[in-house]
Amino acid sequence: MSIEMEGEVYNLMVNLSIALASLLYSHSVGMFIAKGATRFLALFPVIFIFLCLPLNLQTVFFAGPTSFFMAWLGSFKIILYAFGQGPLSSHPPLPLSHFIANACLPIKILKDQESPSHQTTKKSHIDYVPRVLLFIFVIKAYGYKDFLHPLLITACLAYYFVFMLIQFLAALAFLVRTLLGVELEPQFDEPHHSTSVQNFWGKRWNLMVSDTLRPTVYHPARAIFRHLVPERWVSVPAVFITFLVSGLMHELIFYHLGRYTPTWEVTWFFIIHGICVAMEIVMKKTTGRRFEQPPVVTWLLTLTFITITGLWLFFPPFLRLDPCARVCRETMAFIGFFKTGHLLGPNEYACRFI
Repeated sequence: MSIEMEGEVYNLMVNLSIALASLLYSHSVGMFIAKGATRFLALFPVIFIFLCLPLNLQTVFFAGPTSFFMAWLGSFKIILYAFGQGPLSSHPPLPLSHFIANACLPIKILKDQESPSHQTTKKSHIDYVPRVLLFIFVIKAYGYKDFLHPLLITACLAYYFVFMLIQFLAALAFLVRTLLGVELEPQFDEPHHSTSVQNFWGKRWNLMVSDTLRPTVYHPARAIFRHLVPERWVSVPAVFITFLVSGLMHELIFYHLGRYTPTWEVTWFFIIHGICVAMEIVMKKTTGRRFEQPPVVTWLLTLTFITITGLWLFFPPFLRLDPCARVCRETMAFIGFFKTGHLLGPNEYACRFI
């Protein structure tokens, strides 16, 4: 895929301008139109624009965050805002700067005197040492990829991208806290300490996504299925639908990154996890604590299941996008710009690290 870097930067500036204008419009709509169907119709063009913005970009650096932040989370937050829900809705209305930050980024700004809805585990600097050491080991091991089993290579790359995602989102949160002087909801809570699949997705992994999916998909699905199944079991189909939507949105992100025909592996990854969480809910409701296993056993089983299914279904389609080489070339293109003052396309560079 040939990329003209100057055109890509120009497209990014256009996208940011469109997004800013859309959010100014959305903020104004909330001032004059009451929540409900009328406000939703007024905001529908913004939702459509957010879904299309990544199609104007081709680099991983630009298309990836735009797809995740705007096409998925941003559009879902605008839907909630249309009905007076979610982080964009407030009485009195949010200041414009807070409204834009909440809409554009995977964060939730806490209001004055508001406590986080997720009580996360307190961390010390020592907790980060094993992760950083493992990250360094992974980078070193990848240098010997010609001698490693393909599954081990995939595992190394998976840990690399998970680690970088967590650090990237933490850096964004730090920047927002510094610039706006606000407190934020936590984004992660030690996902490697999960003791069940439900615990991993609901309370530990990427909490901003969970908090967005819950009111946009899970609660409406519960309301619909309440008329079809007994109240005791209504959460089971609602959970499955939520995971299905999450899978489809991940599929959309992958499409934005590579423009490849979907293989639906990512969707199946989330379908399987949705089935497992639904089964977990059924078991808890029917057996209670009678068959509860020691935490170390459930922790080991959970991490094994997530790792196996991730290496089988989630990461292969992601790695087919060739993210490592593309990110490397894009990084070198930016470094080259600061050295020479000229923007060259990433394809003009040969990545010596891959």
